[in-house]
Amino acid sequence: MNETLCRALIQARLTEEDVAARLQVDPKTVRRWLEGRVPYLRHRWAIAAMVGADETDLWPQLRTTRTRPDEVVGIYPHRDAVPRDVWLRMFGFAQREIGILDDVDMPVATDPTIAAVLAERARSGVKMRICVHDTNTQAGMQATVCPDSGHTLESRVRKALVIYAPLGATGEVQIRLHRGVVYNSMYSADDQMLVGQHVYGMPIKSSPVLHLERAEGSDMVAVFSEAFETAWAAAGPAT
Repeated sequence: MNETLCRALIQARLTEEDVAARLQVDPKTVRRWLEGRVPYLRHRWAIAAMVGADETDLWPQLRTTRTRPDEVVGIYPHRDAVPRDVWLRMFGFAQREIGILDDVDMPVATDPTIAAVLAERARSGVKMRICVHDTNTQAGMQATVCPDSGHTLESRVRKALVIYAPLGATGEVQIRLHRGVVYNSMYSADDQMLVGQHVYGMPIKSSPVLHLERAEGSDMVAVFSEAFETAWAAAGPAT
C-alpha cells in the first residue's frame, strides 16, 4: 500500500474516481497505484502536479535511480499543471529580482492573485523586469492568432500590457517588448525559475515546464538567465 500517495490524495480532496477522470484511466488502475504499483512517468508527473508534490515524495523508490540534475525541482507535463501555489510561493518569496519573459498566452498577467503578489513585491523594493512578445515585427507576424484562444496576438499583448502597466507605479518595474521569436517562456524569482519549453506546432499551454532552482556546480539556471538577458538587451520600451 502506498500510504504517502493515499494521504496526498486525501489532503488534496481527490478520490480515485477524480484521478481516473483527470488522467482518463480506469479507476481500477488508480486503485492499483494506491496498492503499490508505480505509474508510468506521464501519470506520475500528472498526479504529482495534482497534489503539489514531487514524484519522489510519492514514490520514494525512484530516488535510488534518479538521474536528473539537482537544479530540477520539478517537471510539469504542461503549463496548466503548474499549481498556483508554486507561482505564488516563487514570486511571493522573492527578495531581490523578478524576471518575466512571456509570450502570447500569459498565465501571470491574466491571474489577478499572481498580479497582486507581483505588485506587493514591487512595493517591497524587489526589482522587476517584464518582457512581453512584440507582435509588430516580422517574427511576431508569423503567427497572428493564438491557436488555443482565437484572439489575435496583438490583442493578447495589449491586454497583458494593460495589466502589467500599473506595476510601474508600485516600485522599480521595467516593461519592454521583445522583438523576435520567443523560444521559451521564463519566470524567475531570485534563484528559482519556471521555464516553458515551447514545442513547434503545439499551443504554448500544452508545452512542458521545468521548475529550476540554482544549485552549486550546475549551470541550467545560468543558461536560461543568460538567454533572458539577451532577450532583454534586444527588447525595446513598451509604449
